[in-house]
Amino acid sequence: MVELRVQEHQVLLGLDANGGKLSVEQLMAISNLPDAAVMRSALTLQEKALLSIHAVTQNIVRLTDEGKMCSQKGLPERRLVLAVVELGGSADLGVAVEKAGLQPEFVQIALGWVLRKKWASYSGQSNVLKVFDDVIGGDGLGGGGAVVVGCDEELLRFLGGCGGQVVFDELSEGFRVEAEQLKKRKLVSIEVRTSRFLEITEEGRVALLDGRAVVESEVTQLSPELIVSGKWRGVRLQKYNIEAPVANVWPGKKHPYLRFLDGVREKLVNLGFQEMSGYSVETSLFNFDALNIPQDHPARELSDIYYVKEPLVGDVSRYSAFVERVRDTHEFGGQSGSLGWGYRYSLDVAMRLILRGHGTCLSARVLGSEGLEVPGKYFSIARVYRPEVVDRTHLSEFNQIEGIIVGLDLNLRDLLGVLGRFAMEIAGASRVRFRPDYFPFTEPSVELSAYKDGYGWIEFGGSGIFRPEVTQPLGVDVPVIAWGLGVDRLFMMHSGLEDIRAIFSSDLDWLRKEQVV
Repeated sequence: MVELRVQEHQVLLGLDANGGKLSVEQLMAISNLPDAAVMRSALTLQEKALLSIHAVTQNIVRLTDEGKMCSQKGLPERRLVLAVVELGGSADLGVAVEKAGLQPEFVQIALGWVLRKKWASYSGQSNVLKVFDDVIGGDGLGGGGAVVVGCDEELLRFLGGCGGQVVFDELSEGFRVEAEQLKKRKLVSIEVRTSRFLEITEEGRVALLDGRAVVESEVTQLSPELIVSGKWRGVRLQKYNIEAPVANVWPGKKHPYLRFLDGVREKLVNLGFQEMSGYSVETSLFNFDALNIPQDHPARELSDIYYVKEPLVGDVSRYSAFVERVRDTHEFGGQSGSLGWGYRYSLDVAMRLILRGHGTCLSARVLGSEGLEVPGKYFSIARVYRPEVVDRTHLSEFNQIEGIIVGLDLNLRDLLGVLGRFAMEIAGASRVRFRPDYFPFTEPSVELSAYKDGYGWIEFGGSGIFRPEVTQPLGVDVPVIAWGLGVDRLFMMHSGLEDIRAIFSSDLDWLRKEQVV
């Protein structure tokens, strides 16, 4: 005789009445039981060999909010070309956009796809969009005869008609290709989802058919009424299986990258380094001029640095004496012994506000401060900003670990020793290599790369000994060795990550699996 609880009996009956196999979601709808009740019953029935549980992983294509809008109103490019046709087949882009009712952020997207789909031509000089004759011909756009509805639009309509989501593998080959394209346009998302299916076994069917299944009513919670009345003596109390599997619980913990930064900071402090601090918004004076970077250097172009729109300039009046020494150094070398850059220095350029492009500006501020200790060791972990092309090893916003050591008799060998120790102890590298490089503010200059078995070589950043053109205006007359390394890349090698973007992603699976150390 098989004893079943009420909910277990409901699950078996639901499966038997609907072909014997259902997903958990389908069974929830049929039985009106919550997810936890269905799964709890299913696990118990599986132990009794009355049903089996199958896990199926599927890729689900789901419309985003923007995709839902496009499935209803049409893609931006179709709305734009329809507007041009209604305006006579040729129209000013601005007028067509207004008629199409496109929001500003969709204008360039719509124009790009209109041209890509070869629906129209566009003149940048006249700002005129002209629909091709073969597009206007036929039954006309209003009737949908000339502009063929593409596979991308068909997929959007299909998704809109089936609740906004569908299983990727159930799509046709053409739809699967378009799903990947629409994903790039952020009109759909493709997410991995694990679905659980419950299937009644032959033993389960037999138990239901021959009446061997006895439904027992059990009490899961003792109420005050049961206790006071004494009825608890006559009821059947639910037994708990302490060996039954339970859902994973993920405790809160510090982000692995933040833990890594804390460890780097602790090691440097233990080695006698003091931490530097500064500002994300910096003047060109400290980000460039103080480091002997001329005011016409390519590193100051819009393609290499972020300029602040408002306010345009910062106040450098309290650094007037320092500014004069920097001016002299740039124009004719000052007291540094060099010839300078030989141009007329501009205070307006020095005052220009930017997002700091490297952590070396913090070193310049510390070297010029009254509290500088000689000998002394300083470091910073600074957020820096550059208009980089984002890829697996580059970000437009990243962290640098900046360090300087000030003291007598420092040389290149000291610098190489510090860098090698960094790469091996912090990133876990097995080998390091250096190659000559050039920076306007150091001489000699070297670039550090490190190798880790099973990972390969990765470049970390530059280093060198500050030139007199940097130290003399700051009032420093002893050698200063300096380095600026990409701490994000150090963490990549430390953790075995292949893509720097993974550090700042919201991949919960990776975050949960990272060990707490």
